[in-house]
Amino acid sequence: MYVIFILAIVLIAALFFLLDRALKALDRGRRRHDAGVRLAAAASKAEEQYKQRKAHTDACTALTSVLPAIIDDRGPRKVA
Repeated sequence: MYVIFILAIVLIAALFFLLDRALKALDRGRRRHDAGVRLAAAASKAEEQYKQRKAHTDACTALTSVLPAIIDDRGPRKVA
């Protein structure tokens, strides 16, 4: 009778241990999934910012090729 009681306690302890490991694995999987979603959102935002920056640089380059910067080689003007 005592042997069955001890085996039941060991079996219950083993089941609690396995339950704890399973819950930790599920939690780890949920955190990894959430991190992957956040990483994909950050990568998408960074790519969009890169495209906007590239478009802005291209627009500035196009404007400079049409309207070059004014270079004044004569120095300051003298009034009378």
